[in-house]
Amino acid sequence: MEKWLETARRYDADDQLSKYRDEFYIGENLYYMDGNSLGLMSRRAEASVLDVMDDWKTLGIDGWTEGERPWFYMSERIGELMAGLIGADPVSVLATNSTTVNIHQTVRTLYQPTEDRYKILVDELNFPSDIYAVQAVLDDYGHGDGLLKAKSRDGHNLETEDIIALMDESVALILLPAVLYRSGQILDMERLTRAAHEKGIIIGFDLCHSIGAIPHELKDWGVDFAVWCTYKHLNGGPGSVAGLYVHPKHHHKQVSLRGWFGNNKESQFDMDHTFDPAADISQYQIGTPHILSMAPLLGALEIFNEAGIADVREKSLKLTGFMLEMLDAEFEKYGFEIVTPRPADARGGHVLIGHENAAGINAALKSRGVIPDFRAPSFVRIAPVALYNSFEDVYHALKILKEIMDDGTYKKFGNRRGVVA
Repeated sequence: MEKWLETARRYDADDQLSKYRDEFYIGENLYYMDGNSLGLMSRRAEASVLDVMDDWKTLGIDGWTEGERPWFYMSERIGELMAGLIGADPVSVLATNSTTVNIHQTVRTLYQPTEDRYKILVDELNFPSDIYAVQAVLDDYGHGDGLLKAKSRDGHNLETEDIIALMDESVALILLPAVLYRSGQILDMERLTRAAHEKGIIIGFDLCHSIGAIPHELKDWGVDFAVWCTYKHLNGGPGSVAGLYVHPKHHHKQVSLRGWFGNNKESQFDMDHTFDPAADISQYQIGTPHILSMAPLLGALEIFNEAGIADVREKSLKLTGFMLEMLDAEFEKYGFEIVTPRPADARGGHVLIGHENAAGINAALKSRGVIPDFRAPSFVRIAPVALYNSFEDVYHALKILKEIMDDGTYKKFGNRRGVVA
């Protein structure tokens, strides 16, 4: 294993993003490999929270319009900070609600079913919350049987051709993940969008596992809408306010779920009972924005815009590539299944490995200071994050994995997941 340590140190010596590692609270003797579930706190995120708290303390209600970061415009301001990460105009991006609420909002607004065209195309590997929301919309429209699922050939990944084959005249809308939350596969968003539009279908993507890990060009690709959380790769903190993109061509459509913060800001405080929608994506807001849950993003996103998503992606691929090389060379005898696609253009920011004792392995790793996560039924996700993980982190994480397999430590933990996996 020593040769891998030498390689890791050589990579770290050439790492242009290593200067950002000290910006994060990592903890001693800890190899944090769960940034695709919850990113670590940065000092800038902490500072921006304290700044907003100070505005509350010193300005009181005037914090809505005064100070360096007026709360009244914070959703739009954070949208501007995220726009470059997804390739969109700032007026089309917003921080608002949660991911699930944003799915309800966008799907309910853009879904226009007819007697013959009413199905919504999803995939069988997507995160459950997305499916719950889509099914609820279909049920409310009286089309409960309209959920169409693209199947996986291997139980882990999806084939673009299989999804396109389902795009017929009965499909009104499509919602797919940009990166599959288990396998880490990147879908071909550009090709899927082009194919959907050729059939007159609205298409959107869940970017929860892609934003902050890979570049996007949503406007150029013509994507109709996208939703995402901000607490994974974006490091916005637990429950931080979600993100939303809607293509400008849809801004004229009035939203389905209406609330006073979606009103035109110039007339919002007229308190008229007739909804006067904002002219841009701002109308997708509903209630009063969660200021303290947005505050960390002001600092966290500053780091991304400074580092550049292209460099983040380059290092991320090197980190996961280094991990895959080690797994191939040193772990064949342990019965691991490497699920994540190998090609760089098909691999997101994490690696999924399968094992019949995955829950026990996950628990054993955590007992030794390696923090991955478990995904049912029998998988461990390992996510080295470009902004704060080093190549030596990856080396030590896999060295410890090898040790717990060799000495059988994982058997002491049983094979049942915790309440929060």
